[in-house]
Amino acid sequence: MDIYLPIANLSVNALVIILLGGGVGVLSGMFGVGGGFLTTPLLIFYGIPPAVAAASASTQVTGASVSGVFAHMKRGGVDFQMGGVLVVGGIFGTGAGAAIFEILESVGQIDTVINILYVLMLGSIGGMMAKESLSSVRTTRSGQPVVAAKRRHHPLVASLPMRWRFYRSGLYISPLAPLILGFVTGIMTMLLGVGGGFIMVPAMLYLLGMGAQVVVGTSLFQILFVTMASTMMHSLTTKAVDIVLAVFLLIGSVTGAQIGARLAQRMQPEYLRLFLATIVLLVAIRMALGLGWRPDEIYTLQAL
Repeated sequence: MDIYLPIANLSVNALVIILLGGGVGVLSGMFGVGGGFLTTPLLIFYGIPPAVAAASASTQVTGASVSGVFAHMKRGGVDFQMGGVLVVGGIFGTGAGAAIFEILESVGQIDTVINILYVLMLGSIGGMMAKESLSSVRTTRSGQPVVAAKRRHHPLVASLPMRWRFYRSGLYISPLAPLILGFVTGIMTMLLGVGGGFIMVPAMLYLLGMGAQVVVGTSLFQILFVTMASTMMHSLTTKAVDIVLAVFLLIGSVTGAQIGARLAQRMQPEYLRLFLATIVLLVAIRMALGLGWRPDEIYTLQAL
């Protein structure tokens, strides 16, 4: 069944989009990530313009984050004070990201920049994840106990002024650190259509020194509001959100997340991380190759 995407200005197979959303939803349920960092590249591979793919993926991440936030709220796993600071930084970041997006779009380089940023981001993150997961697999096979890293904030964070006490996270740090972190995540959300949880969670653990019991819930709280702001910014400025595409992605991702959550209970964590790292690296390699391949159509015409 073909459907017409009014913003992308092309027809796609609805079943393929639902399956794509379902596949990302399975990964989301298995690994606890929003999935936006895979949704956008996969949409680009399918032929969706990168700008539309990034804008529409942020809409999907918003919908996928709602249930997660409420689940963590019931367990007391959300630091609302920390989340509020992250959200403020993220909203300002989406504003800056919108300005960067419009500038790149006006000079005709937004598609290229999105692809390059994804190659760099996925390649670096996939490499670090693969190194860490391979180390965990070797340690597990040797029978040695896995030593957990000590929780502490980075020296740069400790040197910032105007410290606040974040009681739920058990921290006494400057709000400037989470504000800057939220700002950077907001720019990424606007440009790449990602929630940023795959960067936010490690940063909250190893830079801010937050407790693991509140990291995921607080990250989802920030992602929810920042992706909402990003969707509104895209709707008002870039006009790149394709709501038809986002709805079909959500249909697939909601179902896939439930399947992924069940699969995660049957696999060992270190093998799950290695599997995710492999997928991320394969996507990064495919996007890098796509930057060098000669396209089927050397140029395109767009009616204004």
